[in-house]
Amino acid sequence: MSVIDAHDLNQPLDAIALAASIRNGETSAREVVDEAIARIEKHNPALNAVIATRFDEALAEVDAGLPDGPLRGVPVLVKDLNMDVAGLPSSRGSRLFAEYVPDRDSELVARYKRAGMVVLGTTNSPEFGLNASTEPQLHGQTHNPRDLTRSPGGSSGGSAAAVAAGLVPVAHASDGGGSIRIPASMNGLFGLKPSRGRVTSAPAPSTLSGPASVHHAVTTTVRDSALLLDISSARLPGTAIGVPTPAQSFATLAAQSPRPLRIGLATAFADGPETDPEVLAIVERAAALCESLGHTVVPLEAPWVPGEVSAETAPLMGIAFTVAVQDRLAVLGRELLDDDLEPFTHQLFEHYRALPATALSRSLSAAQRIGWEVGATFEQYDVLLTPTVARRVPPLGLLDTTRPESIYQHAATFSAWTSVFNATGMPAMSVPLGTDSDGLPVGVQFAADLGEEGLLLSLAGQLEAAAPWVRTA
Repeated sequence: MSVIDAHDLNQPLDAIALAASIRNGETSAREVVDEAIARIEKHNPALNAVIATRFDEALAEVDAGLPDGPLRGVPVLVKDLNMDVAGLPSSRGSRLFAEYVPDRDSELVARYKRAGMVVLGTTNSPEFGLNASTEPQLHGQTHNPRDLTRSPGGSSGGSAAAVAAGLVPVAHASDGGGSIRIPASMNGLFGLKPSRGRVTSAPAPSTLSGPASVHHAVTTTVRDSALLLDISSARLPGTAIGVPTPAQSFATLAAQSPRPLRIGLATAFADGPETDPEVLAIVERAAALCESLGHTVVPLEAPWVPGEVSAETAPLMGIAFTVAVQDRLAVLGRELLDDDLEPFTHQLFEHYRALPATALSRSLSAAQRIGWEVGATFEQYDVLLTPTVARRVPPLGLLDTTRPESIYQHAATFSAWTSVFNATGMPAMSVPLGTDSDGLPVGVQFAADLGEEGLLLSLAGQLEAAAPWVRTA
C-alpha cells in the first residue's frame, strides 16, 4: 500500500491556530504560504489533488498586505466546480470547459479573500461532479493520501485529499448528493453540508440544482468549519432562497455543548444497500459515545428508500448540468462533439435534454414530499445518526465514468445515506469517528432539520472533544 508519510498527514495546526500564530508574530503569512506551496509541490505529484495554481499571484497578495480578517494568511484551495477563481481555468472537470477562464472571483472566493485567506489554486473534481469518486478524464485520478490505490471520494475528492495530506488546513468543497460528506468520510475529515440557501453561489444563479447542491468546506476540525460558515453565509441581498440566521455565530455554537439530545439511529433500509459490518460497528460505537455524553439514542428504520429518492429527484441535478452544457455550446457556437463529454456524462446529457418539463415539476414536488416525510422524524428526534457511506473506501477504478455500467452498478451504494439530505435541503455532517481493519477512515453522519447547522456543530464539537481526531494547537 502506497501512502503519504504518516508524519505529513494533516496540518500541524488547524486554520484558526495557524491564523493565531500569524497574528501573534510566531510566524508570518509569507512563511505559512511558502510552506503550503512547498507541501503542494512535494506531495501533489502523487496525489493529483491540485490541478491549477496561482503561487506567484498569492505571494504577491501576501507581500502587498492581506485584509485583517479572522483567517489572515491561511492558505486555501478551491474546488474546480461551479466556483470561479479569477485567472484560473474553471473546467468543471470537463473537456468542454477546459478553456474557460473566468476574469473575476465568485462571491464565496471573494469572501475568503476578505477574511484574509490566500487562494493557492483549484482542486480536482469529477466531470460536473457526477461521480462519488474523483477520476475525470480531463485531469486524471486523484489518490487517497492514506492509500494511493484507493479513491478519495467525490465529488470534492481533490479538496479532501489536499486537506488530508496537509497541503492546506481547509479547502472549499460542494455537495449535490454527498460530495462533501463522502470524501470527508474517506479521508478522515470533518465535512458539513449546510442547509439549502445558507451559502451563496453568486454570481452563478443557482437554478434547478439549487435545491440540492450547496457550497462549504472540508476541514480537520469542527471549529474551522464553523468559522468558515460564519465567513461565507451572510445573505446576499436579492437571493431568492433563504434560511433562518442563528441567534449566535456558528463559531460560538460549535464551542458550546448541546442540551441532551434525542437521537434517532438508522443503520438499515427497508429497501436499499446493506451497510458493511465494519462501518456498522463504527456507527454503533458512535451511538454509544453519544449515550455516554448524556444523549438518548433510539434505533429506527431509515425514513426513506434510496432508490425512490434518486429516481424522483435526479432531474434536479441532471437538468442543471444539461443546461450548462447547452449554454457552453452556444458560447462556442457549435454542436456537441464526441469527445466533449465522458461516456457516462454523455448518456446523462442525451437523457435529460429530452426530458419534458412535466418531469421537472414532478421532481420539485417529490423533493418537498420527501422533505415532509423525513422531516416527520425531527418531530420526535433532534438529530438523525446514520452511516455516511454504506461501504468502506473503494479502490480507484470501481466508479469509472468511461464504463457507465460500473457507475449504474455501484454509485447508489455510495450516496444512499447522503443524497436524501440534498433533496430535502437539510444540513448533515460526516464526523471522522473510526477506522476500518485496513486503517482507512470511516465517517459517521448526523443530520438535522433545515436551518439547524448550529445544533450539528455543537454536537460535533462535543464529539471532537470526547474523541479527538487531530490536535488544534
